[in-house]
Amino acid sequence: MFDFIFKRTTAPTQATPNAPGAAEAGATATPAAADSASRRDAQTQRAAALAGNEADAVALILESEFAGVRLAAAEHVQSQAALEQVLAAMRNTDRRVAKLMQGRLDAIRYQQAELLKAQASLELARRLLQDEKLTPNQVAELDRQWAITSAVPAVAEPYAEARAALGARLEAQVTLQRTVIDAMAAVRQLPDAALPPAEAEQALARHRADLASYQQAPEHAALPRHLLTDYQQAIEQAGTALAAAGRDAAAAAAATTAAAQAAAPDPAAADAPAQNGASATDSAAGAGAGQGVAAGGAAPAVPGKERAAKPQPSKEVEKKFLDTLAAMETALEQGSLHAAAEHDKWLKDHKIRLSPSQTDHLNHVRAELKRLGDWARWGGNVSREELVKAVEELPAQGLSMSELAQKVGSMRDRWKALDAVSGHAPKGLWEKFDAACTAAYAPAAAHFKHLAEERHANAAKAQALIDETRAMAEAAASGADLKNVAAAVQRLRQVWGRLGAIDRKEKRKLDQAFDKALAQMQAPLSEQRKIEAARREELIAEAEQLQPSDRHTLDKLRRLQERWQEQAKALPLERKVEQALWQRFRSVCDAIFAKRKETAHAADHERKTHLHAREAICKTLETATFDGDDKARLAAMAQALRDAQAAWNGAGVVPRAAEARINERYQAAVAGVQAQAEAIRRRAGAAQANALRDKLRLVQELERSVAGQGEQRDADTWQARWSALPALGGDYDKALQGRFEAGVAALDDGRAAYAAELEANRGKLQDEVLHLEIVAGVDSGAEFARERLKMQVEVLQSSLKTGQKPLSATAAYLQLCALPALADDRTMHRIEQLLRRIGGSERA
Repeated sequence: MFDFIFKRTTAPTQATPNAPGAAEAGATATPAAADSASRRDAQTQRAAALAGNEADAVALILESEFAGVRLAAAEHVQSQAALEQVLAAMRNTDRRVAKLMQGRLDAIRYQQAELLKAQASLELARRLLQDEKLTPNQVAELDRQWAITSAVPAVAEPYAEARAALGARLEAQVTLQRTVIDAMAAVRQLPDAALPPAEAEQALARHRADLASYQQAPEHAALPRHLLTDYQQAIEQAGTALAAAGRDAAAAAAATTAAAQAAAPDPAAADAPAQNGASATDSAAGAGAGQGVAAGGAAPAVPGKERAAKPQPSKEVEKKFLDTLAAMETALEQGSLHAAAEHDKWLKDHKIRLSPSQTDHLNHVRAELKRLGDWARWGGNVSREELVKAVEELPAQGLSMSELAQKVGSMRDRWKALDAVSGHAPKGLWEKFDAACTAAYAPAAAHFKHLAEERHANAAKAQALIDETRAMAEAAASGADLKNVAAAVQRLRQVWGRLGAIDRKEKRKLDQAFDKALAQMQAPLSEQRKIEAARREELIAEAEQLQPSDRHTLDKLRRLQERWQEQAKALPLERKVEQALWQRFRSVCDAIFAKRKETAHAADHERKTHLHAREAICKTLETATFDGDDKARLAAMAQALRDAQAAWNGAGVVPRAAEARINERYQAAVAGVQAQAEAIRRRAGAAQANALRDKLRLVQELERSVAGQGEQRDADTWQARWSALPALGGDYDKALQGRFEAGVAALDDGRAAYAAELEANRGKLQDEVLHLEIVAGVDSGAEFARERLKMQVEVLQSSLKTGQKPLSATAAYLQLCALPALADDRTMHRIEQLLRRIGGSERA
């Protein structure tokens, strides 16, 4: 055990740099550091020599313990597998390497994701190339998908080729469609072109050949569904119209010849019919080329007399006709097909004679209207097909019922708008759209039907609740418990508020009926509530009259709150009224509490001031110093204690939490000063006791010298020794002074007599000592046990007979000091023992 303590004690000494152990540790650490540095250099050289060798770089990262070496080797790791391996190993070891690996992995994964997107776009482009019915919307969606994909060089070139091929197909579609539409417009104008029959037949043959080539064109499947059919029908109608025009022309020629022959006998009349015939011929031609166009179709020639009988249009009609034609052209330029069609309808209803240039202009405007109408119908059909597709996709979108109904309604509105812009849709397409809308709207219809049923059910519940309210109103009028009535009113209102949706018209009537029944039910309740509200006002007034400084205020306020609660439980008021009155009552209570709190804060501040004052008193006593002799110091201490006590009593109360602590501190400070005074008194008492003992010994030595038992000296020597001792003061000094003077006087005269007196008082002295030992409770020894017992009995009997109290220990000891007597050493020891027991303070 001692060896262990020695080792623990001397361990710090061994760790000093000058100790042999420290030198050995330094020598051991130096090779380790050198070895670490050499490994670092070798691994650094390996990292520098990697030159893109990924496998060696991964091995070096996994085996190296140096962060710098690992980071340098990590620059050569590029493949995904190696990056994942290093990241898994360095995730919790080397943050920089792990961050580098994670960044490269994120870049690789991003490139892979972008490559997949680009490949998906390329595959979509290739599928579209194989699709016979390529639409611009599909290509637009492809462009949007490619636009959000980062350019990948490996895919960009094949995608560009595919996209160019798609663009070429779209351009071919547009070209083919425009060609067919233009050809169809030319066919429709063919009957009105006034071509010779041979040229008209050749034109129809060319159009039939073009139709066959269009039907075999690569992009014919992408044409609008009815475009080629309309083109074929236009060719057939043109053929029919040309054949009819040929027959009409032959009939008109025959009629003209017959009229000429009939008028031949009268030359004058022959000129007029000839002119009329020419005019009729011109009119027939004009009707075929101009008026027929204005009326919307070719008409056969009529006799000139009938034409002459027809009224000519006025100039205002002609002017309005031309203005309408101009407005129609303007509407076409602005793309307003609906307005242009209205203008064309008016033109067809109002026919006037047109010049050849005006007829050509009208035919050109109508051809443009036809071409734009065909485009509008085609675009409208495409938009309608998209609407059908959008409606068919609505059930899969998971829309709410209101959103679904709104979507279906907006789809139907868009369909109607397309009808106004691009004409009516084919019947089959409309039926498909209507069926899709009906199917999509079916869940919403069922939902709204369910809501309607719920509204009807809620209306029935509301009527039942009104009936219940009326029955309760009758019961309340007959004297029911008003508290139950109030609870019923609140319950009925809550139930009415939770009824749910009701039709607006019925809701208004039911609300009026319910309010009326509830008002009847609340009539007696309202009267009683007015009385209760007045009682609450009285409580508020009583609370306002309370004085915050009164000690009984809290008890009174508590009783007011209890009365408030009792009244609230007995009959609650209307919620708004109850809340308003309660807020007023609570505000009054809060004001009282705030005032009392403010008063308490002031009292706390005053108590803290008193505490600081008492702490200053304690600090004064704790740091007080007293100078001068013992008497002056004792007087200063007594004065300081009196002043501190007076200041303590005048300081007032302190905070209750600090009261015990400050009292303990004050008592400790007072005890400290009192301890200093007690120490001074003990020192003074000890000095007095020593002086009393020395003087008593001197007096006893003088008395033994008078009796001839001690050293013999003259009176001056004894007087000098007495003067050298300090004065005692008090009765002890007088008593010993008397014995000393009597002994000094006996040295010169009356020695024998005084010696005899001293010897005679020996026994009395022993009795007095034994008596004093009994009074002071000091053990007398075994040899005096019998005498002590006997004297105790005598003292007891004497006190019982006389009825007087025995002398105190101090008075008995004073008598003992004043008694001149010879004493042996044993007696002197007993006397000194009594002196120590009685104490110097009592002697003083």
